[in-house]
Amino acid sequence: MFLGTYEPKLDDKGRVILPARFRADMEGGIVLTRGQERCIYAFPAQEFENMTADMRRAPLSSKQARDWIRVMLSGAYKEVPDKQGRIGVPTDLRQYAGLDRELVVIGAGNRAEIWDAKSWYSYLAVQEEVFSNTEDEIIPGMF
Repeated sequence: MFLGTYEPKLDDKGRVILPARFRADMEGGIVLTRGQERCIYAFPAQEFENMTADMRRAPLSSKQARDWIRVMLSGAYKEVPDKQGRIGVPTDLRQYAGLDRELVVIGAGNRAEIWDAKSWYSYLAVQEEVFSNTEDEIIPGMF
């Protein structure tokens, strides 16, 4: 399970060092792909394979499913962390997420997310306010 917030830097070669706490879950490889809100999702390879199995069950007649699958899979890259825990972030994903040198990597349960630091802190400021003011049950059984 991926938890926490970390602030690594993007190096000149487009690589990021994964947080040490995430590395054991990603030893078998990692799949990077476009995430929602213009971040990059980083799934353990096995988790991503399980997710794509679910995608294959989506009806071809559903335009929304086809569109979502196309966006998700066309931007997917499998990476294997090196001995220092670094992974390369492909250029198109860096552009998609607006990544500069300053990054934030967060744990989001079954995945990590890679954000441009300014984008993350702007998003978090808004969402913390929404979180604080939530009165309805959003996730069944929570609060």
